[in-house]
Amino acid sequence: MSALIHAATRVTAGVFLICRCSPLLEYAPNRGFYITILGGRTAFLAATTGLLQNDLKRVIAYSTCSQLGYRVFAAGLSGYSVSRFHLSNHAFFKALLFLGAGSVIHARADEQDRRKRGGLVKRLPLTYTVIVVGSLALRGFPFLTGFYSKDVILELAYGSFTVEGRFVHTLGVFAAFFTAYYSTRLLARTFLRPANGLRVNYAHAHESPFPRAFPLVLLSFASLFVGFISRDRFIGLGTDF
Repeated sequence: MSALIHAATRVTAGVFLICRCSPLLEYAPNRGFYITILGGRTAFLAATTGLLQNDLKRVIAYSTCSQLGYRVFAAGLSGYSVSRFHLSNHAFFKALLFLGAGSVIHARADEQDRRKRGGLVKRLPLTYTVIVVGSLALRGFPFLTGFYSKDVILELAYGSFTVEGRFVHTLGVFAAFFTAYYSTRLLARTFLRPANGLRVNYAHAHESPFPRAFPLVLLSFASLFVGFISRDRFIGLGTDF
């Protein structure tokens, strides 16, 4: 349910409406300034909030809010196709992260506090692999799906040559740094550090069954290749998207 809400519903409606209303917004005075500033502040503040969370799903949820800010300030800078591109890409790796988090929570007797985890890399190798893929795509690692849209958004902000563009570019760079930090910490505390919890919970930890694992594999491939496959359709030279 979290994967559906965060990846396909809650973060879609507002940005999609902004993009669909782009002909009206282009004629509205000062609309770009306010949308850009609001989006940049959202990206930065949500990323800083994610630094302080210990609940596994809350960390991913605040990263969703941060990525929503990227898309909004891209639309504020009239980069509607870029905003829509990141919206499409984000759905894949964010759904992957939420489903991967669900796999971890199910394996650890519904425990969501990452301070009480650790040592799961040998117990949940598939889940660990797909969460690594989703985290790399989220932070914009080169040539993964998130890279092709997130990097273009920052380039768009830097190349706008406006005060608000340079302002949100700075906030976006800091937000990207914070995203990389808390994504790495999430992986380390959940999978790599020594176990820190009840022995009985680790004794029963197991990998997800096939019906739950198969979507993880599909979404991991999408998080690897969809950005490369669809970049020309969304933001390529000559596209009429």
